[in-house]
Amino acid sequence: MPQLNINGRSHDVNVEPDTPLLWVIREQVGLTGTKYGCGVAQCGACSVHLNGEVVRSCALQVSAIKAGDRITTIEGLSKDSSHPVQKAWAAIDVPQCGYCQSGQIMAAAALLAKKSKPTDKDIDEAMSNICRCGTYHRIRAAVHIAAGNTKVGSADALTSDQQNA
Repeated sequence: MPQLNINGRSHDVNVEPDTPLLWVIREQVGLTGTKYGCGVAQCGACSVHLNGEVVRSCALQVSAIKAGDRITTIEGLSKDSSHPVQKAWAAIDVPQCGYCQSGQIMAAAALLAKKSKPTDKDIDEAMSNICRCGTYHRIRAAVHIAAGNTKVGSADALTSDQQNA
């Protein structure tokens, strides 16, 4: 029976080795913030951190996780939504439907952990998650706000066209 470290807590899980991590997180551990989107690691709704790296949990089999690996889900990013990315998302109201947002936030947090002051190009390259609502301008602006590159309400954060997107 594998033991997984999820959000700093040990969980004994009784699953087949080829079970996707996503199903363990949602069904065995009961953390439902990580979403199922496409099931083939394309959309990013299932993004979590594995040892600080963003991974798509729908395609990562439990057997690929080693003892000592640390998994962080959206619930483990902060207990009270106080992570700078979460605060930036709320400050400029990034989500429309919101389905992809936990994966988007996890991807942005991983980017900022590696590159504290990303450029637009850095953000575009790192944020490969799909948003069906098309809130990419807001997502980019929120990453800049979380990085301290711009302030909420500044002309640089969002143009009026982007605010209405």
